[in-house]
Amino acid sequence: MNLIFWGIVLLGIYVQQSVSQLADCFASFTLSTGKCSDLLGQVKKDECCLNPSYGYKKADGVCKSCGRPKWSEWTRWSECSVSCSEGVSQRRRSCYGIGDCADPERLGSVQTKPCVKKVCCPVEGGWSKWGNWQQCSVTCGNGIRKRRRTCSEPVPQCGGSCSGAEEETTSCVTKVICPTHGGWSSWGSWGPCPVTCLYEGREPEKELRTRTCTNPPPSLIPPGNDCKGSDTDGRPCSGLPFCLVDGNWGAWMSSTPCSVTCGVGKQTQSRRCDSPKPAYGGRQCQGEEQKPGICIIAVPCPINGMWTEWSEWSPCRAPSTRKITCNTRLGIRRRERDCVGRKYNGSACDGEIIQNGNCYDISNCDMKGVLSEWSEWSNCKPDCGQDSKQTRERKCVADISKYRSQDRSIFAGDPDVNCEGLETQTERRRCTNVPECEDEDSPE
Repeated sequence: MNLIFWGIVLLGIYVQQSVSQLADCFASFTLSTGKCSDLLGQVKKDECCLNPSYGYKKADGVCKSCGRPKWSEWTRWSECSVSCSEGVSQRRRSCYGIGDCADPERLGSVQTKPCVKKVCCPVEGGWSKWGNWQQCSVTCGNGIRKRRRTCSEPVPQCGGSCSGAEEETTSCVTKVICPTHGGWSSWGSWGPCPVTCLYEGREPEKELRTRTCTNPPPSLIPPGNDCKGSDTDGRPCSGLPFCLVDGNWGAWMSSTPCSVTCGVGKQTQSRRCDSPKPAYGGRQCQGEEQKPGICIIAVPCPINGMWTEWSEWSPCRAPSTRKITCNTRLGIRRRERDCVGRKYNGSACDGEIIQNGNCYDISNCDMKGVLSEWSEWSNCKPDCGQDSKQTRERKCVADISKYRSQDRSIFAGDPDVNCEGLETQTERRRCTNVPECEDEDSPE
């Protein structure tokens, strides 16, 4: 008995582990939303990820990409954190794929910048005194009368308003009796048809319903008007069947070909409601006309090549025998990149491997220093909390005013710059209305 017991326990553990190793495999992963779609079925994660464009979910229910790690596009900037005066706006991006996303510029997953949705905040106004009551709304029986006031003491500013009602209503009594005109009651229920089925080629019989002039009945003193129209209505009997023939399914047909040539795909089987077909209002076949299934083509899917980052520019060299170092003559330089990761007959990278460009060689040149223009204000850092700030700076750089191009990216080499009396200047300013930090967002 003990051996049987332990055997059952071990079998249960093995079944649980086998189930936990399966994942829901999806034929589509959308990078912009991080969502999976087009469920194929449950397979092992490695089988699902034979195709890098697929996605999968495990027990945690989170959709994950089978592809290389890649940043999503930045979301739109969020609404300003306050509706008036200065606040902040944020945008985010997510890293999807197997591994960590490269972040050479250290942008992170959140960016924060100041914003002003409305320069001023609303100022409430005040009501004037109530005006005189209007005349009663009726000449007999009971009615209403109204009076009004205006939001003008003082007038609201910057989109403000007055709290409360602009109009006040009260009841009024004329002490004159009004005549009561007759009104129809609701139509009664349709009566039964005199037959239970229709005969082909004959006019259908009619079903009837009635109503009464009692909602309300017309008054006698003063005399009210009777109801207008007929108290009886009829319509042809409808929906009566011929003799019924209920539909029944035929046999399942062969499966369709697999929808893919690599990895996990779909195939379906179909059947027809023709054994027999429904007729004369008989019931349609119950159940599905098609049933889906999954198919596995145990062949890795093509992986397209991907460019590496550009190499550093080569040293700037003269295109002829004329000297270019410390002169205003243009030189030439080049840089390269590689197409990597192409597998299983995937597409090669689109574009050039080598890039040539012009340059000025200022290596070891004695150059006068000047202060640069102020840089753009940085994003708010940290992204949460009261200590969030922006910075900008200007620093000593080589004076390139004698060169034809002022684009510093084409100047090659490290010059000897005279920065005497030109110290780097830095400005900081506080960001306002930044969201409070949650535990997981707290700056270290």
